[in-house]
Amino acid sequence: MALFFKFVFWIELVLFLGSYLLIGGEVVYRAIRNIKRGQVFDENFLMFLATVGAFAIQEFSEAVAVMFFYQIGEFFQDMAVNHSRKSINALMDIRPDYANLKEGEFTRRVSPEEVQEGQVILIKPGEKVPLDGTVITGRSVLDTSALTGEFLPKEVDAGSDILAGFINKTGLLTVQVTRKYKQSAVSRILDRVENAAALKAPTENFITWFSRYYTPGVVAGAALLAFLPPFFISGAGFSEWINRALVFLVISCPCSLVISIPLSFFGGIGGASKKGILIKGSNFLEALYQVQTMVFDKTGTLTEGVFEVIEVRSFAEESKETVLEYASMAESYSSHPIAVSILKSYGRQPDQSNISDYREIPGNGIKAMIKGKEIWAGNARMMNEERIAIPESQETGTVVYIAADKKAIGLIRISDRIRKDAPQALRELRAAGVEKLVMLTGDKKAVGEEIGKELGFDQIYAELLPDQKVRILEELEKKQAPGTKLAFVGDGINDAAVLARADVGIAMGGLGSDAAIEAADIVLMTDEPSKILCAVKIAKRTRTIVWQNIIFALGIKAVVLILGAIGIATMWEAVFADVGVALLAILNAMRVYKNFNF
Repeated sequence: MALFFKFVFWIELVLFLGSYLLIGGEVVYRAIRNIKRGQVFDENFLMFLATVGAFAIQEFSEAVAVMFFYQIGEFFQDMAVNHSRKSINALMDIRPDYANLKEGEFTRRVSPEEVQEGQVILIKPGEKVPLDGTVITGRSVLDTSALTGEFLPKEVDAGSDILAGFINKTGLLTVQVTRKYKQSAVSRILDRVENAAALKAPTENFITWFSRYYTPGVVAGAALLAFLPPFFISGAGFSEWINRALVFLVISCPCSLVISIPLSFFGGIGGASKKGILIKGSNFLEALYQVQTMVFDKTGTLTEGVFEVIEVRSFAEESKETVLEYASMAESYSSHPIAVSILKSYGRQPDQSNISDYREIPGNGIKAMIKGKEIWAGNARMMNEERIAIPESQETGTVVYIAADKKAIGLIRISDRIRKDAPQALRELRAAGVEKLVMLTGDKKAVGEEIGKELGFDQIYAELLPDQKVRILEELEKKQAPGTKLAFVGDGINDAAVLARADVGIAMGGLGSDAAIEAADIVLMTDEPSKILCAVKIAKRTRTIVWQNIIFALGIKAVVLILGAIGIATMWEAVFADVGVALLAILNAMRVYKNFNF
């Protein structure tokens, strides 16, 4: 109303002042609060002082406009910040709700925290393992992916050690507890994740740092400009130089920086989202630019988490096709991931009419009569127990031996499949400035080293639990050069603690666990390692445009400040140096959103 209608002076002042307080009241409040705390020279104080100066020289619309554009910048910054990680409570899904405590002939459902070391618990099929312990009786298959990230189930029997967080899939287990809940694997993981974010130092905001020096310098300059010339220049009046000082303050308002910097980062975040990369805050985009060490989980990140037959080998006169046929028929009644991969490799449904006397041996494999022959399909332990001679093997991956009538006739090797774009993505990351590539995995050492060397990693760590991954990550961080960052890429619940602890946590979002996605700073929605390279390039381009805006804004302001100090620049030039430069910086920032062609 005040802009478009002509009112008497006092009504106009009231309208503009009301608008000013509605739009900039929060800034005024923060400035006054910080002054009371002794934190005088920050961007809030300079915004407050400059706008009060504009009111003092009756440039009411300028005062309101400064606050209005400042709030636009704050709005865009808030939008970026709102993409930051949600509560890590999603990870609590792996926390066991109860334990079946065995007391004589009876069992009682209790909280895991109540169970002491040495007590005995029962774990039924489908239940989570509530505490770390050793199996006393029973055989079962456990889903260990929540802790290890490995999709291959673990077969356990009497004497096997198991960890809280595993899921019992098939048999009834009697387990003696070896650690209290607070010392269990799952409790340590949850503690790591809940406290990891507090250990991560946030990226310092450039404007806040800049204002520590810029604001007191500008205020001191304005004070000198107002009061010194009248004492040393003949004929100079206080009113003229105070007016110049107020113009000086309006020009010096860091509006263009306050708006364009978050807008540039927001543009980078928006451009990344178009590429299927969700970045949860501008500080993570900025940190990604500084990453020189990148650490990868293996299963589900570099590999697809889908097992496939990579080799069929014959020992005797039988052909490879015959070995695969016998294996597929033996596995045709099983839903185990190994059986599924063998059946997929065979490529057709086996003729089950030729199968009789089928028997699954938990933890070992399968025995069946097939086409009149006694067929054994299983691991090396089964072959040794049945006294079937097999050649010594140093093979990586999972090996299934096939024997007919107590004679080994071949083996089938099964392994996880490397993602198609992983090798090229890693090569191009090195070319983009990532100096060190490290792989962490819960898989066997031989498997990890084979895949790690194939992909060209500098360091490979295998057979790790989540808390061990965090420890290694912290050791790598200590070796980082000053001013550089470390990124971790993972996909499972077991990776959540490491994702939260890293400077930049990157999660595979397509098939990754909810906990990993919530804990991560960046989420790749298509599970493609090549998207990491795209994110790095976006970070670099965003950083370039941010510094273009900083140099442009400060350069223009420096020129107009000098002109204002000597009386050449009027309020119109002040408006351009503040709002005009801000608008140009905004237009430049918008380029960051539209020009991603990688």
